[in-house]
Amino acid sequence: MARFIFITGGVVSSLGKGLMAASLGALLQARGYKVRTRKFDPYLNVDPGTMSPYQHGEVYVTDDGAETDLDLGHYERFTGVASRQADNVTQGRIYQTIIQRERRGDYLGATVQVIPHVTDEIKRFALAETDDVDFVLCEIGGTVGDIESLPFMEAIRQLRNELGHGQTVLVHVTLVPYIAAAGELKTKPTQHSVRELTSLGIQPDILLCRTEHPLPDSERAKIALFCNVRKEAVIPALDASSIYAVPVQYHREGLDQAVLSAFGIENSREPDLTRWFDIMDRQAHPEGEVTIGVVGKYVGLPDAYKSLHEALVHGGLANRVKVKVQWLDAELFEAEDSDIAAKLEPMHGILVPGGFGVRGSEGKIASVRFARERGVPFFGICLGMQMACIEGARNTAGIDHASTTEFGETSEPVVGLITEWMSAEGLQTRNVDTDLGGTMRLGAYPAKLSGNSVVASIYGAEDISERHRHRYEVNAAYREPLEMGGLMFSGMSPDGTLPEIVERPEHPWFIGVQFHPELKSKPFDPHPLFASFIAAALKQSRLV
Repeated sequence: MARFIFITGGVVSSLGKGLMAASLGALLQARGYKVRTRKFDPYLNVDPGTMSPYQHGEVYVTDDGAETDLDLGHYERFTGVASRQADNVTQGRIYQTIIQRERRGDYLGATVQVIPHVTDEIKRFALAETDDVDFVLCEIGGTVGDIESLPFMEAIRQLRNELGHGQTVLVHVTLVPYIAAAGELKTKPTQHSVRELTSLGIQPDILLCRTEHPLPDSERAKIALFCNVRKEAVIPALDASSIYAVPVQYHREGLDQAVLSAFGIENSREPDLTRWFDIMDRQAHPEGEVTIGVVGKYVGLPDAYKSLHEALVHGGLANRVKVKVQWLDAELFEAEDSDIAAKLEPMHGILVPGGFGVRGSEGKIASVRFARERGVPFFGICLGMQMACIEGARNTAGIDHASTTEFGETSEPVVGLITEWMSAEGLQTRNVDTDLGGTMRLGAYPAKLSGNSVVASIYGAEDISERHRHRYEVNAAYREPLEMGGLMFSGMSPDGTLPEIVERPEHPWFIGVQFHPELKSKPFDPHPLFASFIAAALKQSRLV
């Protein structure tokens, strides 16, 4: 039977619960255990698919088409275990399920209440699909004391009683701030946070204390005394030089051993951290540096492109170079007095990421044109590929009014709404009146690559599968004029109807993809497209 590790946070948000869960999962995995990591989100959205990136950061998409929290990206990047729909649930989805059952009459006339109906549904989610793993790590979003998280806390309390304390461990992530004026670390916020947790009937087993300064033994002992945990279970968590140094750092502080001890497991083998030491060495001793300009519309919040940033870092690891990411607001390229060349000439590679809506689109198209004309390595992802096709249509295929129906009516719909496609569930159909949430082409879909293409040589294969999240597609009816303009359609859906990849064979490196390759990249297994893109950027840096 799987053992459960529940992870909560206190005092403030953004303490790194997701990174901690991913790192702990990686450490347990390195000891030979099978793990799954999942996220409970207290907000009332059914999923984050319709939320602004400025509200919630990126939407992480799984192979089975779930739109999930960005923390699932951390989980996959650190453990290599593919996340599923079952690994992320929101309070909105819990309530949606319950209300649908109530409308059907499934509760046989009973009064539907938070306890037991909501908490039972949360527990059902926590226990689902866990028979094949040793540990299930469940991260609870938000902080202890939030009114939204109370049903989840109550469900945890019930689960700990039902499963037995030998089957559950609770790790509470908290803050030990440093007051510069006093020159002291303060443990009182942690004490109050644990008191709030225990008032809900939950006693933490381990405290992970985020702090900017080393935590002296005296302070660890004080926290242990007032929070009713063993001193060995008070784990300091200082800021790390890189997120990929965190697993090693937490192991050195004894986090994984504290968790195993809390379960009564004392004879576990030492973890094999070879892959993490190699990653740390590559980051600490790069043999070069490249600058990548990311021309996007959500550049004010780096978490909006979290997986993208990490995939670029992974491409650097593959080439043993440091990747400096320059975030460039696409709207700034649209002003009449904008000097696009001055902003883009220092870049060794230009990447246009995904996004939605017309804002910044002309700036993205202008950056594509710069990369094409100047021979700078270019990578277009999702909307970035569509902008590359529109740029090519306008400037190399003679289709002056080329555009996308996403931005309004157009006489030349080089990009248009996808109305039907085949999925594992059968034919999917959509129209302009379909709800926005959960209605895109989502999840993993196969593609067929042209044998003589650049991308086929990069992948080393002609059949691939990648994750999608989009509702507009490049119109295959424009394939002939676009290819006459030098833009090769090098990847198509297996039935030959949906363009998946375009490239310019005569360009040093020019590739656009309809999918999101960043979602499958890992530090110990960089995605081949990002590894190749950074290699091209490195070559470009030596030409400048």
